Amino acid sequence: MNILPFVQLFNAAGARLRDLGLPLVPFDSKSFMAQASKKTKLQDFGDSSFLEPLNILLEACEKEARLSMVGRLAVKGETIRLLGNRLILTQDRKTYPEISQEPITSPIFIVGLPRTGSTFLHNLLAQDPGLRAPRMWETMFPSPPPGHPDSQTESPIRQTDQLLKGFYLVAPKFKIVHPMTAQDPTECVTIMSHSFMSAQFQSTYHIPSYQKWLESGNLRPTYVDHRQFLQQLQWGSQPRQWILKAPAHILSLESLLAVYPDAKIVQTHRSPHAVLGSVSSLDVILRQAFSRSVDPQAIGQEALTQWANAVQRAMNVRDAVSTQRHQFYDVLYNALEQHPIRTIEQMYQHFGLTLTNTAKSNMQNYLLRHPNHKNGTHRYTLSQFGLTQETIFSHFKPYILRYNLDT
Repeated sequence: MNILPFVQLFNAAGARLRDLGLPLVPFDSKSFMAQASKKTKLQDFGDSSFLEPLNILLEACEKEARLSMVGRLAVKGETIRLLGNRLILTQDRKTYPEISQEPITSPIFIVGLPRTGSTFLHNLLAQDPGLRAPRMWETMFPSPPPGHPDSQTESPIRQTDQLLKGFYLVAPKFKIVHPMTAQDPTECVTIMSHSFMSAQFQSTYHIPSYQKWLESGNLRPTYVDHRQFLQQLQWGSQPRQWILKAPAHILSLESLLAVYPDAKIVQTHRSPHAVLGSVSSLDVILRQAFSRSVDPQAIGQEALTQWANAVQRAMNVRDAVSTQRHQFYDVLYNALEQHPIRTIEQMYQHFGLTLTNTAKSNMQNYLLRHPNHKNGTHRYTLSQFGLTQETIFSHFKPYILRYNLDT
């Protein structure tokens, strides 16, 4: 485990306190809500649909996640921050009711298995001045909104960079796998975490009961909150078409389309044989940062089941809305990697969008500035996670055959 010595010492001190039977960091939603209210001097958290997943999440973190001392403090700090943002966002909509009138028209969602080029595609599309991607800093600190006279970017960008530096202290390998800065486009899971219905938690902690609830529940409330969040970020600026991204959307396309019936869906595809080892390695890196013990082979089996179910659910949804094929576009990883601009041109043509010379030039400059493996090479093997080529094929066979993915 590659954790800095002082972090290891801190976790060891927490383990000693636990062995002595002394209280560590209690997880209590009412206490966390009270602390968020005290910090913001606000009381209204908005729609109460977040309460059930919040309590399920905290119980799973307590009973299943095997959290280290750093992990317990991370859960507490992040929960209070998210609750504080809920309070502030609710107050902003009361103070400025015109926020709720902001039009969110035909947003583009990039979905698909993790590690299929979705981040690369998202970053490229964000170079188009006609599109709008949420940035990491504004999803961390969404208030005041752009239309507010006190709105500014320097402080929240600086605070977000400090939070990222702290994260890289406990998870230094993550920078190789998925580098982030405050001003980079970010995934929707960061936004959806504010409703506590987000795959971000399951990636970071071993919480199978929460994941089971998430996959079986109705996620429409989190997409309602998601839309309101975009309205908050858009208010006071010129509306542009949103370009959004999260692999986990394939777990809940029904709910997404219920809230965004005019959405354009770009699904990225790559052989699951290349995906499963990479996503398992990513989850190991994340969980090692916050857990006392991590079982890579259990994580491999978890990823195998979760993502096989996800692609099957996505295929079912797409079959059910087959008359709306114009809403969907498929991007193969190999084509995107080898011919990124051509792939984007074809996608724009499918959706009836215009790729301007400025957008194309911006994308080409981005490619020159961001060569592959700039931050190092991500190395792993399937056997580390108890996975084999045969097992992966048997779980993903319908998906592999439908999209003609190499094995």
